[in-house]
Amino acid sequence: MPIVSRELGTPCIVGTQKATSILNDGDIVTLDATNGVVYRGKSEEILQSKSENVQNASNQNNGGNNFYRKIVTGTEIHVNLSTPELVDTVCNRDVDGVGLLRAEFIAAELNMHPSAMIKQGKSQEFIDKFASEIAKVARKFQPRPVTYRALDFKTNEYKDLPGGAEFEPDERNPMIGWRGASRYVSSEYVETFKLELKALKKVKDTYGMTNVELMIPFVRNTWELAKIYKIIEEEGLRNTGLKIGIMVEVPSAVILIDKFCEMGIDFISIGSNDLTQLVLGVDRDNGKLNDWFDERNEAVLRMLERTIRICREYGVKTSICGQAPSVYSEFTKFLVKCGIDKISVNPDVIERTRSIVAQIEHKLLLEANIKADKENHKIL
Repeated sequence: MPIVSRELGTPCIVGTQKATSILNDGDIVTLDATNGVVYRGKSEEILQSKSENVQNASNQNNGGNNFYRKIVTGTEIHVNLSTPELVDTVCNRDVDGVGLLRAEFIAAELNMHPSAMIKQGKSQEFIDKFASEIAKVARKFQPRPVTYRALDFKTNEYKDLPGGAEFEPDERNPMIGWRGASRYVSSEYVETFKLELKALKKVKDTYGMTNVELMIPFVRNTWELAKIYKIIEEEGLRNTGLKIGIMVEVPSAVILIDKFCEMGIDFISIGSNDLTQLVLGVDRDNGKLNDWFDERNEAVLRMLERTIRICREYGVKTSICGQAPSVYSEFTKFLVKCGIDKISVNPDVIERTRSIVAQIEHKLLLEANIKADKENHKIL
């Protein structure tokens, strides 16, 4: 997955079309992921060039010093974390919290399908592992918030885990299949979701971390959230100070956003990657459709504006944790103009994003002051 690769700082190229037929296992290649070029063999020239670029970017980010300069912005800048192992490298950066802590890497380290673990009596091992890893991140960022996104493996990914074949169905299109919230309310999976909730309870009660929030992915319907609320209450986490939010990555969630707000959600986070592919009907993993997948499409922007505007009316905090703000500065500017509360980006663009946000906020403030000054000096 290119998104996760970027967060890990690992070069990744997708949509090469002929790579599997041209390359063989064991071949040595050099990737220029920035330009999407694969070189046969080890290219010292390319490696040296990329190393110099990384060093220059690092110097620009921190002014050549061993600290990051704080730029004050009204819009919070958060970071996406794929694995708790990265926490030491980002916790001292200029970020206001973790906008997305993915659970999938934690689950993968257990090297067994969650349902298989339950069947084999290893539920406590699951709980202890998740609680320990989540608490590790929460402790480093305290008191800044850490938004934990519940497991969002898809059927093909779950099936690859040891023991997964017994519990996972075959799906033609797992991307829009049995994933996210639909799993948590399914009798075949609800016990795994409860393990995650028990882990969050341990983070709070045993580790004493109170800065963790719970985010529910791929929510399609209000009745799903109602059932999830009930499960959370049964596990003793409802009305305990735990903030609960949803991912807005399905068009139905945008259309029903006022209903979700009325249900008492504390925040939303826009998943621009999934939302874009579902609004435009474009598979983001299909290399032939690269030119069609664009978060800056007017249809997508209208969805974002509507979501942010209505959430602001209800006092629900808004965020985005998709790939677009890490890539397109104009997309970031659009979000700021809409009044988004938080922007969560990959570690490599933390400082650049905050700088962009500071510039656009300053410009908006100047424009507002000029407009107000003109109003005050009108001749009546």
